[in-house]
Amino acid sequence: MQLLSMTAAHWPAVRRIYEQGVATGQATFQTEAPTWAEWDYAHLPHSRLVAVDAGYGGSGGVLGWAALSPVSSRCVYGGVAEVSVYVAADARGRGVGRELLAALSTESEAYGIWTLQASIFPENTTSISIHLGAGFREVGRRERIGQQHGLWRSTVLLERRSAVVGVEASPVPDAPSYLLSSPVHATA
Repeated sequence: MQLLSMTAAHWPAVRRIYEQGVATGQATFQTEAPTWAEWDYAHLPHSRLVAVDAGYGGSGGVLGWAALSPVSSRCVYGGVAEVSVYVAADARGRGVGRELLAALSTESEAYGIWTLQASIFPENTTSISIHLGAGFREVGRRERIGQQHGLWRSTVLLERRSAVVGVEASPVPDAPSYLLSSPVHATA
């Protein structure tokens, strides 16, 4: 298995793998795979990976893929990204997801990403286990956060804080003087 930067040429195989994830009902709220233009627009331009094996016949040799999406348009969250990891149905159980997630985490740090997050259906225990094994921690559950086929679904929110990016000490700003002065109490 080899990890490569994803290009538009990989899209047909990536899309097929995404469609397999959609079909499970456990990988995404989406009900169909996007076009390349839609997918490209929604994901960060860096940290897009494919796992390939020349001897693998399914999905054009692509075993799986991983990419990052921004979590917010606010600049304060510019170093926070959401993880997507998908593995071809017949390539599961071979460590592909684990390898992709580890490489994605490392590559994201080279681009200044300090926090990765993943929102995973609680029933997708394999994905949760892979993320926990990659240093993610559960930070909460989002109850009935969205609908899928008319049914409300919950997600588990996981995050991984970089040990490399954004670790410098942040100075505590001087407190405003009105917070430092003693309150004046009126007496009768």
